[in-house]
Amino acid sequence: MSALIRTARTTGLLYLGLAVAGGLGFLLIRPKLFAAADPGATLANLIHDESLARAGVALELLTVLTQALTAAWFYRLFRSAEPYGAAGIAAFGLVNAVAVLGSAALLATAVQIAGDPVGDPAANVQLMYLISGNLWRAGGLFFGLWLIPMGSCVLRSGWMPRPLGWVLVAGGIGYVLSAFVAYVAPGAGALADALAYPATVGEFWMIAYLLTRGVRRSALDGTPRGARQKTETTPASTR
Repeated sequence: MSALIRTARTTGLLYLGLAVAGGLGFLLIRPKLFAAADPGATLANLIHDESLARAGVALELLTVLTQALTAAWFYRLFRSAEPYGAAGIAAFGLVNAVAVLGSAALLATAVQIAGDPVGDPAANVQLMYLISGNLWRAGGLFFGLWLIPMGSCVLRSGWMPRPLGWVLVAGGIGYVLSAFVAYVAPGAGALADALAYPATVGEFWMIAYLLTRGVRRSALDGTPRGARQKTETTPASTR
């Protein structure tokens, strides 16, 4: 197995870990603990199911870890083919990881306050969860931004199907727009969700391709498609 294929499959595994950790923490555990309209219920949930609350913190930390490592491995994968795009994936991915890290710290603080009350514990834990949720929503701006250079790398390298690249770019743009819609038009939740759907399709397609194929065989000669095309169209007298 070539080094490029190994890097691609490692990237896919890390990306899968990111999807699982983020999905379990944000979509499964958080709704079981956070009662948006009832601070007292949120506090009671944290007290009576402390182990689940701590698991939620651990999953957010795992999300941060896998996000950071996935960003680094995407840079390692694409740096020879599209260095600028690879750097964009890494930079935007790391900023999003920092946003989720802040969320994890707030959830840990909520668990601590539930066990050792400070001030009005119900109001305080509710505030922690509200800020945490907004860090995810605002950080989604950078999660959308990291998909755009990812799609660009796919398109410029030719290492993966071109439709995948376009879906990633469209998904990234949609995700960025959904972050604005969530705040500018809070009543348009369905629209914000719909704008994020292409991103989900692109992400799972990318994960599946990295794990099953890695990269196309044409990538194993080490020359990006764009560079090959440039060489092929350059007059022989100038080569």
